[in-house]
Amino acid sequence: MNPSLPVHVELHDWASARQRALPLRMQVFVIEQGVPADIEEDDFDPQSRHALACTADGTVVATGRLLPDGHVGRMAVDARWRGRGLGAVVLQALLGEAARQGLDEVLLHAQLHACAFYARQGFRAEGEPFMEAGIPHCLMRRSLLACAGDER
Repeated sequence: MNPSLPVHVELHDWASARQRALPLRMQVFVIEQGVPADIEEDDFDPQSRHALACTADGTVVATGRLLPDGHVGRMAVDARWRGRGLGAVVLQALLGEAARQGLDEVLLHAQLHACAFYARQGFRAEGEPFMEAGIPHCLMRRSLLACAGDER
């Protein structure tokens, strides 16, 4: 984690993360990006581990989730906190959790504008872009085996 950021990252199940993570996800995905509200919370949430980047007063300023099969998703950063490395902090927490769970790789559906961010985090794009929730995405994958010494 970036020691200059006044945040800490917590990992939770959905029962304890929902009330704190969902408002940020609704703001970013539904209000800012126009994703239909009825698909933002889904059946994968209770199966996932959720990373919450929180300020000292407990305000969630970034979040993401890791599904049991290694999919990373629902990465969201509060607009007022973007550009400070919080996405990378949340992603690293999720990668660490994936390694602790013994997963060999993680994958995600990156919005096209975010592909460069994920590439800087060691992800590689695969295949052609596709539409998801009305937004163009690409499939990206990262092996955890190459960084096993760092993460496991």
